Amino acid sequence: MAQAKAFGVIGLGVMGRNLALNVASRGHSVAAYDVDPAQGRAARDRFAGRDMAVLDGPEAFLGALERPRRILMMVPAGRAVDAVIASLRPRLARGDVLIDGGNTYFQETRRRIRELEGSGILYLGTGVSGGEEGALRGPSIMPGGNPDAWPLVRPVLREIAARAPDGEPCCEWIGPDGAGHFVKMVHNGIEYGDMQMIGEAYDLLARGLGLAPEEAAAVFADWNAGELNSYLIEITGRILSRRDPDTGRPMVEVILDTAEQKGTGRWTSAVALELGVPAQTIATAVFARTMSALKGERAAAAKVLRGPAARLEGERAALVERIRQALYASKICSYAQGFQLLRAADAEYGWGLKPGTIASLWRAGCIIRAQFLSKIRDAYDRDAALPNLLLDPYFAGAIEQASDGWRGVIAAAVGAGVPVPAFASALAYYDSYRSAVLPANLLQAQRDFFGAHMYRRTDREGTFHTQWEP
Repeated sequence: MAQAKAFGVIGLGVMGRNLALNVASRGHSVAAYDVDPAQGRAARDRFAGRDMAVLDGPEAFLGALERPRRILMMVPAGRAVDAVIASLRPRLARGDVLIDGGNTYFQETRRRIRELEGSGILYLGTGVSGGEEGALRGPSIMPGGNPDAWPLVRPVLREIAARAPDGEPCCEWIGPDGAGHFVKMVHNGIEYGDMQMIGEAYDLLARGLGLAPEEAAAVFADWNAGELNSYLIEITGRILSRRDPDTGRPMVEVILDTAEQKGTGRWTSAVALELGVPAQTIATAVFARTMSALKGERAAAAKVLRGPAARLEGERAALVERIRQALYASKICSYAQGFQLLRAADAEYGWGLKPGTIASLWRAGCIIRAQFLSKIRDAYDRDAALPNLLLDPYFAGAIEQASDGWRGVIAAAVGAGVPVPAFASALAYYDSYRSAVLPANLLQAQRDFFGAHMYRRTDREGTFHTQWEP
């Protein structure tokens, strides 16, 4: 009889297959299964020569695992997760651990945990970021759910996780309930903002300054050597330097300008609205992708609607530096919004989130990994109750240093007709947050005028209504 395997993986697409290989590379035997026979055959070829087995069905798969079973599900979010749980549940025993490692909406994870209450099955909703390479070599892992499951999977998950520059694994307990998947959702929302802002910086370099892709690549490589050092800045430089083998043209110029999305950015924006968090830069990045999808309408509109010539006036090196400042300042504001959202969710759900720890988990392995995240961790080390990153001395100083360039770039972009929605929304967020008085007093008076919605006064407690009409 074959020796029982230590760890199970269901779902053998690229992410599941690579995570299984990662687990095996750390010395753990692996049993795997996929409902698609073709995926199973492909995995067998990749797993050959290792202590890994691909089984033909759920019963054989479960029978191949040692007790308590530790099973990672890497299947598409939604009905597929429910289907896997339904197929396994009658065969699972008390103490078995199910880990959902997909991009699941956190409320779905909360529902599944409730449905499994009393069954003895320990359920984890775990964020995994890093793409296919990260899955194989070390992702950022954000586990949450039933705390009794964490000691059973902690050694394996921390072993397969990426290592930050200080050697710490980018995997730590996030909290109970849907906390792990919530944090991954916010990670993805921040990723939307990062990518949009980088796109705006490239557009200003290309259309505004007339830089060729190879020239812009050199700019991004230079930025990556400083405070903007990050995975996304690094790959942007590499992308811009690549040429299409078929046409010889820069690769970026043969890719259609329509960006797709899988929904996590929309989720982040919707939850921000529900929790009353002004995450407008993240939401703006989602709307920018939506606008990009209107390719046919935009092409038609470009023949009809007129605007200024898309050129920035001034000395090139100075403008490049201002664009860098605008990108960094906007990035700070976008992350401030994301961490505000984490704070609001913690107040709502009582998960015990630790922002500094979360920032540490994102320092390596994940898509938004960046030198900058160490500064965020340091900010929360200085003040664990920090209400907003903008109030930390480092970030307040960084914004102050970048302010003139940031404002100048946005003004120049508006004058040149180059859209910078994320840069502009980030600046509006900053200016709103630093304003002791906003025009919401007029807005509230309007609401009271047409709907008797009441208002509060500046000079006394209570709520009031004015009879506006004679």
